[in-house]
Amino acid sequence: MEFMILRRANQSTERGQQPPALEPGTFLKPSTEAVRLLRRDGEWSQLHGPFAPRELVAGFTLIEAESKEDAIEQVRWWPLFDSGAVYEIRDAGCPGNCFGFDERGTVAGNIPRRDEALTRYVIFIRSDAGAEADLAPPPEVIDRMNAYNEDGVQQGVLLAGEGLKASASATRVHFANSKTSVVDGPFTEVKELIAGYWMVQAASLDEVIAWAKVYPYPGDGDLTLEIREACERIAHQEFTPEMRAAEERLRAELLETELREAFKKKARGG
Repeated sequence: MEFMILRRANQSTERGQQPPALEPGTFLKPSTEAVRLLRRDGEWSQLHGPFAPRELVAGFTLIEAESKEDAIEQVRWWPLFDSGAVYEIRDAGCPGNCFGFDERGTVAGNIPRRDEALTRYVIFIRSDAGAEADLAPPPEVIDRMNAYNEDGVQQGVLLAGEGLKASASATRVHFANSKTSVVDGPFTEVKELIAGYWMVQAASLDEVIAWAKVYPYPGDGDLTLEIREACERIAHQEFTPEMRAAEERLRAELLETELREAFKKKARGG
């Protein structure tokens, strides 16, 4: 099974403090450089960041896991970086037969080609009531989307793309000092949610905006997109000795708390 792990943004990530390289995935620049494209009644407009951290994603990755429980366990042992991290675990895939793709290639066998001279951007589809209801577009719409994705890969524009299922099957893992909590969806604040993404490469943000406006999205209704620039791996902070020491302290506190809770449960006869 494939899951998308979204690291929710907070004040630290919005200050540009990105997690260390030991945590997998793609990290994003703060929303001060972000743009939201709004399609209302067929007309496009733009909003420029910064945006509220609670609405944002700071990074993401796709993982393979045998079950959602296995995915949660993997996330629990990533480097904590800070004690306020929140990870959202979502089922990858979109309703209908829209195919995701990444560096492994597309269903047609096209392989995305990274051009180091170009900048990577992530285009998020912000969720809405339709996405949260897992409504499947008509087959002909899905066919147009798949064809456009294949063409984008062949032209060297698209690097990856995937839809996400509704948050009813999602889980959030919260790290708070020495405690970890797990909260299951659905999540009621739809404006905080992501319904899917594309990763593109381009010479400028204007090129990305132009590409995003002509994509054959399902339906002609209102739509909100968010464009974020990705951080290259070379810019990531490595795990320093000080960070390793802080990580060990947090892990020890988590373990102590879990053992204490286990003993309490056993004492109660649970």
